[in-house]
Amino acid sequence: MARPGGRRSRARGATEDVIDSSPSRYIARVSTETGRELHDGIEPWELLVHAHRDNHPVEVAAQFLASRMIQLTGREALVRRGLRFVNGAAAQVADLAGAAVGSDALARAAKRLVGVTDRDYRFHFRETTHLSEAEVKRRTDQLQHDAAARLKARGPQPRLRVLLTGATGFLGKEILFQVATDRRVEEIVAVLRPETVRDPKTKEVVRVLSPAERGALLLQRLKLPKAAQKKYRFVAGDIEQPGLGIAAEEVARLRDALTHVVHCAASVSFDDTYENSFRANVLGSRNALAFALELQEAEGSPFVQHIAIETSYIHGRQKASFAAEESLAFPRHFYNNYYELTKAMASIETDRFMIERGLRVAQLLPSIVIGDSRTGNNRGDTKVVNAPINAFGRAQEALSRPGQTAGERVRGWAVAQVAQGFPGDPSAELNLVPVDRVVEGILAALTVPEAIGNRIHLATDNRIRSQDMLRICREELDVAVRLTDPTIYRNLTLPLVRATLEKLGEPKLANALEKLGTIFGGYSEWGQPIHKVGNDVRILGLALRRPNTEHAFRMLCRHNRYVQDFGKVRDADEIARRERLWDELCTELELETGHEVGAIEPAEFRALLREKLDVVEFVRRPARPPARRRKS
Repeated sequence: MARPGGRRSRARGATEDVIDSSPSRYIARVSTETGRELHDGIEPWELLVHAHRDNHPVEVAAQFLASRMIQLTGREALVRRGLRFVNGAAAQVADLAGAAVGSDALARAAKRLVGVTDRDYRFHFRETTHLSEAEVKRRTDQLQHDAAARLKARGPQPRLRVLLTGATGFLGKEILFQVATDRRVEEIVAVLRPETVRDPKTKEVVRVLSPAERGALLLQRLKLPKAAQKKYRFVAGDIEQPGLGIAAEEVARLRDALTHVVHCAASVSFDDTYENSFRANVLGSRNALAFALELQEAEGSPFVQHIAIETSYIHGRQKASFAAEESLAFPRHFYNNYYELTKAMASIETDRFMIERGLRVAQLLPSIVIGDSRTGNNRGDTKVVNAPINAFGRAQEALSRPGQTAGERVRGWAVAQVAQGFPGDPSAELNLVPVDRVVEGILAALTVPEAIGNRIHLATDNRIRSQDMLRICREELDVAVRLTDPTIYRNLTLPLVRATLEKLGEPKLANALEKLGTIFGGYSEWGQPIHKVGNDVRILGLALRRPNTEHAFRMLCRHNRYVQDFGKVRDADEIARRERLWDELCTELELETGHEVGAIEPAEFRALLREKLDVVEFVRRPARPPARRRKS
């Protein structure tokens, strides 16, 4: 396992390969007094929001009171200025107390006691290059020109051959699905690792699926037409290995054929360790970039460009300011988790490969990706936003389960009371983007050389507030979810909730709610960044009207309730069967009502659905015979 600043050997007896995973490779600590770098090393935890908050009761109380004041006054900027004034005044009092007794140590202790933030340093990203802005633009323009020429050389209807990483992930599956009907893509080569299948009870190895076998299962579950399946090929590889771990003979074959590399493999666990996040997100990106550069530099190669899939949250905490597409600066309020931090590092690696080494590469930055904008289908994903929806649903089921004894009912009530709190400030806005919109952007970028050298947010301009998410949860799940202050929830409520649920024999629910706190404890506080959008339309040519976020979130709730049974349906084949039927039913309801399915009122949707579907077995109900007309 890679350690910050450490080494990792690829195999026993092999030549040791140094992997610099220290944040100092990408980030510098600079003195606020002298402006010079402080060479004392940077630990990953120092770069997170919680390293500078949540470690002092006064800071926690101040964040909570600020949230309440914003709700009362609606004047966020004024409240923020007030916090800075109080912080400055407390620092002055502490300094005066120290000066009075001639002790700097007393002043520092007084500041710690009252939670004063008084750092004598700041962080900033290291310069990607020392070239002038004009020279960087000249090089980027040349890369765009070269890509356009190579694309033009393939004729008016270019036949593209794409290497894809992350094909088994949520985003990767949607790419495979949409490519089936994309006439521009002649072949897609997906890099997969073998999969070890274990017995769910004994954990013994049952079999090992080869990449080809895994790929065949993927295509079968996606229910792609036989004719379209000919364009897919699955090869063995590993993004954490040099050359993506692809065999030399396969690389030679790909070198003469590939036009694009789309790298979307990543760890999206917001609660993962720094080491795991670094290996998946930074090391994996470096290996993919190096592989693409090797293709580009090969003699006679048809390679056009590399597409790097990042995240719009590389901008970290911005406190309600705009996160611009064209820039990347270390966030004043730091990062929520190691996922964001390592994705920002990967973006810096991408810039270096482009500017210093001449790789033709575009960066696409999705926000929080949810299911299909129309149906909510998510290919069985249970992470990120799906996790709290499933937790709420299971808590409600524990409360309403039929045939319970009086003791079980009391226990169910207790579980529901502690589990149905959502950490969110009413003013907080989340940027949720449906997976189909994201993949439309990825596929569009294949034939848009102008995307090279740009960061493009695949996000939305109609964000959704925490209070609206809860309203929809109540309407769609029959769950009495309530908002709780995220700062108090993360630091006080969550530890008590977890301990209570474990005492009540609900360890899985306790774990799900801890993940809920990890995911939304930061993203649903007041002052979230506003992701600037525009390049998705201006450069990629996507539709100006972005998906309706409220409708998409409503369909996510419906999908998780009926299709996934709040995460209890885990069999991939069964989920694939249910999602195909769900898609058919959504189309039928739209034709019958004349409305988008996400716009149908909850009560009407439930009534129409139950006419057509046995929701327990998830099979169609027999069609009712038409009413017989009476003879006159």
